[in-house]
Amino acid sequence: MLDAHAGPKSRATHGFHRRTSMGSVLSLAVFAASALTLSAPAAFAQSTLSPAEAAAAAMESAWPGLKDDLFGDRPLVEGTDAIMLEAPSRATDPAIVPIKLTLDPAMNIRKVTLVIDENPAPVAATFDITEGSGLTELSTRVRVNAYTDIHAVAETADGTLYVTKQYVKAAGGCAAPAAKDAEVAAKQMGQMKLRAFAAADIGGTATHEAQLMIRHPNNSGLQKDQVTLLYIPAHFITDLAVDRGGERLFSMTGGISISEDPSFRFNYTGDPSVPFHAKATDTEGKVFEKTFVPEQS
Repeated sequence: MLDAHAGPKSRATHGFHRRTSMGSVLSLAVFAASALTLSAPAAFAQSTLSPAEAAAAAMESAWPGLKDDLFGDRPLVEGTDAIMLEAPSRATDPAIVPIKLTLDPAMNIRKVTLVIDENPAPVAATFDITEGSGLTELSTRVRVNAYTDIHAVAETADGTLYVTKQYVKAAGGCAAPAAKDAEVAAKQMGQMKLRAFAAADIGGTATHEAQLMIRHPNNSGLQKDQVTLLYIPAHFITDLAVDRGGERLFSMTGGISISEDPSFRFNYTGDPSVPFHAKATDTEGKVFEKTFVPEQS
């Protein structure tokens, strides 16, 4: 089973424990992609595929193994509007790629698993959504390490799985240097802010929108200190819970693919004056929490 908490120091420690056959498939895929990137042009003379087409073909083999490890033999329904995934086809910055999930309010979706197929730890996050919360839209930012499909799998209350995907062209996001100075990031770590937005109407129901922002380096373990050139140890948020009025709105289990300074924008139903409470825990066991009154955020 893959783990969103996978650590970062090697593909073994922050990847995941796949079946032997899965490892073989991915090893071949990585080898093929590397050959396409690094080999001399003559290497392509015997292939009828362009380098881009061959790389894409190699990457396509990753998803079946990931799907089996995550969901076993459970069927995944494709081609519906149960869940939609929005992402740029070509990312401007591979370290902060915007992702938006839209859920069909009629489907009673209780869980969403976000998988970035070609990342070192493919499971970016798992979101558990409380029934009756009114949450049908959720946006965040992720790291993308190579040209890849991003899959979003929604699970309804009755256990049915729905899947959608988006191909994103980006590379190097997991190893990209942090945007902030390490000392500044350490001083600001754990600071939280919540922004409230004007209400909207979705399906005849008034919904409200908020954005939770958390100061945290979310180090992937693949980044290097730009002075010492040593790898920076992994340090990222593993768990997040967002409540309103003492009741859970959603929770997240996250990994190294969530970008620096995590941000989550979401909608909800109910009285907008009810206070929020957010609690985050990171890989070092540090706990950050704060209660927000929307008018003051």
